Amino acid sequence: MNGYSDSHSEQAVRPSGAPSGGTEVGEEGLAQQAWTLLFSLLHTHMRNFPALAAEFELSPVQAHVLRQLGEGALAMSTLANYLSCDASNVTGLVDRLEARGLVERRSSEQDRRVKMLVLTEAGAELRGRLMARMFEPPPFVTEMPEEDQVALRDIMRRALKTQ
Repeated sequence: MNGYSDSHSEQAVRPSGAPSGGTEVGEEGLAQQAWTLLFSLLHTHMRNFPALAAEFELSPVQAHVLRQLGEGALAMSTLANYLSCDASNVTGLVDRLEARGLVERRSSEQDRRVKMLVLTEAGAELRGRLMARMFEPPPFVTEMPEEDQVALRDIMRRALKTQ
């Protein structure tokens, strides 16, 4: 794709003042077009996330928590910051995950007042299945020609290396 098409969905996500498809643009305009399209693609795909979480009998927020906990133990206060919510909301969320045997609370080794969340064996297994499902490429990717898939993969690798 070398710019915006005239499709309604792409016009809807074009920021005001963003160049349209037929306009010659400098490097900043191309970067903005690429980012706008990528953001739109991800946003559109994430609309399916609640249904995906429901396949595992999870709310979308519970699925995000399991995903985050796969990176290691996490303080409940850190989770509250990550979710941009009050600690009292995290308590209820964790209570429900704990009742399903997916997470457990442990005292921090550094400060016993701090409660750390860790995945249980059942939680790690469910997280593995959830992540495998999340990483299944959607049809718009699998139906691309192989050379486009290679180009997309390589571009994403380069972008991630800068992070």
